[in-house]
Amino acid sequence: MACLFSGRVLIRNNSDQDELDTEAELSRRLENRLVLLFFGAGSCPKCQAFAPILRDFFVRLTDEFYVLRAAQLALVYVSQDSTEEQQDLFLRDMPKKWLFLPFEDDLRRDLGRRFSVERLPAVVVLKPSGDVLTLDAADEIRRLGPACFANWQEASEVLDRSFLLPEDLDDPAPRSLTEPLRRRKYRVDPAARGVRGRGRGGDPGQEGGAEGGSVGLF
Repeated sequence: MACLFSGRVLIRNNSDQDELDTEAELSRRLENRLVLLFFGAGSCPKCQAFAPILRDFFVRLTDEFYVLRAAQLALVYVSQDSTEEQQDLFLRDMPKKWLFLPFEDDLRRDLGRRFSVERLPAVVVLKPSGDVLTLDAADEIRRLGPACFANWQEASEVLDRSFLLPEDLDDPAPRSLTEPLRRRKYRVDPAARGVRGRGRGGDPGQEGGAEGGSVGLF
């Protein structure tokens, strides 16, 4: 998955705006995770309405206040803002674990073309392999909330790494020495391995961006 951003810099949405600029750092944050590419813009009213929903979705899956162990999920904001100030303002109240591309990086536009983004907001879900699981999960997230992550995880066969230490470097939580190690691989019943129709409009929970607004992105 990190290869999608190979040679690029991703920035953490924390107060220091830490840069992930090495292959090791990118791999640590992105490998063996479902990665959400969130295409949005601060000037887009529908993005403004969707952002709190996506923020709550992400926090409830990754904040250990809500879950015993953070889900193997990463989110990269792919800004379609017209100015860096708009981008910064849009990200101001978003989770610090979100990642984003520098405003001057042309990959922001290239990714939109690569994944055929035509409306905002859009959320592309990528498997750990880098393959597309769904081209736009925005409506699924609106309808199902965090529950849809389990479906994605099963379809992607994400390796369960719940036995590892927390990956947030800011304040790693202490582990009890007596806590048993849990090492198991997420297994999928072969009968359930069928490919889900996850393209735009192909998922039962997606209406092909009907909630979004048409924009001249590229």
